[in-house]
Amino acid sequence: PMGPYYLAIDIGASSGRHILGHRENGRMVLEEVHRFDNRQIRKNGHDCWDIDHLWQGILDGLKVCKALGKIPATVGIDTWAVDFVLLDRNGAPVGDAVAYRDGRTEGADELVEEKISHAELYERTGIQKQPFNTIYQLAALQKEHPEQLEAAHSLLMIPDYFHYRLTGVQKQEYTNATSTGLVNAVQKTWDRELLDLLGLPRRLFGPLSMPGTEVGSLREEIAAEVGFQTTVVLPATHDTGSAFLAVPAEDDRAVYLSSGTWSLLGVENDAPITTGESRRHNFTNEGGAWYRYRYLKNIMGLWMIQSIRRELNGVDYVAGKERAAWTLDVQPGEKQWSFPDLIAAAESAADFPSVVNANDDAFLAPASMIAVIQATCATAGQPVPRTVAQLMQCVYRSLTLCYKCAVDELSQLTGKRYTAIHIVGGGCQDNYLNRMTATICRLPVWAGPVEGTAIGNLVIQMIHGSEFADLSAARQCIRESFDIKEVLPQ
Repeated sequence: PMGPYYLAIDIGASSGRHILGHRENGRMVLEEVHRFDNRQIRKNGHDCWDIDHLWQGILDGLKVCKALGKIPATVGIDTWAVDFVLLDRNGAPVGDAVAYRDGRTEGADELVEEKISHAELYERTGIQKQPFNTIYQLAALQKEHPEQLEAAHSLLMIPDYFHYRLTGVQKQEYTNATSTGLVNAVQKTWDRELLDLLGLPRRLFGPLSMPGTEVGSLREEIAAEVGFQTTVVLPATHDTGSAFLAVPAEDDRAVYLSSGTWSLLGVENDAPITTGESRRHNFTNEGGAWYRYRYLKNIMGLWMIQSIRRELNGVDYVAGKERAAWTLDVQPGEKQWSFPDLIAAAESAADFPSVVNANDDAFLAPASMIAVIQATCATAGQPVPRTVAQLMQCVYRSLTLCYKCAVDELSQLTGKRYTAIHIVGGGCQDNYLNRMTATICRLPVWAGPVEGTAIGNLVIQMIHGSEFADLSAARQCIRESFDIKEVLPQ
């Protein structure tokens, strides 16, 4: 027997996709029906998300469902965290959806620290300091465009905004709200004292809604355009919140690694850890579904590899940024490199020893990833990678050492010994990275499922639709439905 369809719209930093899920003979079955690009555009002096382009992608994918005759019972959208849209009292956008890698937040942390120390902020919110956190984006906006905050009536994170455009209902979803650095970790709601201290208008911040909450049905004109009516249900709208739900771990001794543009490594806790030691190690307490805290560390991730591939293939990251010069054994655009090509290159230089700290801000949005890696090695007195193979080995080694360090710190902070690493998301397809992670961390790695984020999004909708009794039933089904590989340390 086959159950109804549910639709996860999962939008990442480089692309978005519509994935239909249903249950068939007890298993969970996925079908990707539409994929669209995500891109940044330069607007009013900032790198911004092309919101209209994303909206069109969302509508196009809904129309594909209609064309296939597979009408979802419910729909939910997840995206990356921290970015937002301000709306005026009529629900129209105020200003642009500036992207988190934009340089506007430079120095914004100092503006916040004039009002509250980072130590006290962490104690309240439990959120790690990242230059692009929403709290710093809002401080930058207060400085550059105070009139936008004046005109704004509500603040919606990116997925909340798209849910609003679909239904006409504004809801602020809890898991993504915690990424702002403005939610009190213990009270699980906006920290009103903090908002007042920062001079942020309280009216922007309404009640928080949990994953599984119904937003509403499609607005009539949207239903007419896509050809059907459905109900929008909040998933964990923060993509990492969704990805962690898809980890098929059986006990609390597993470390989770959501591997994509970012590597997010951590565990699930019942309560936040907001100690000074936790702050110094830069761990974050993100809110999850059912108030399960994701206690994790942000590690730069496949972004470094994606950036290198773009440069080698002669593609510019952001127009208007000066390219720093680099010298390797190839010229940009000389050949088109695939990810398997880069993996094979890394394997062929297995003994190249140089490493960089992948978490350094220098790698966040450099004009040239290759040049900054070479310069970092040179400054540290290490051999400078001069071939693509050496460069890739340096990145792989650096990433896996960051993973090892984070696992060791986790053990120290939680007092637990961990026995396995579960990797979900696109990065779990990189067998070389899996093998190296297992070997350097001295722990078995379980790789899969690949579509972690979309599956986690669907899990919430399917629990709402009574397909699963609870999360542990859903995780049991995930274990039985998807290919999950075990990789042992060498």
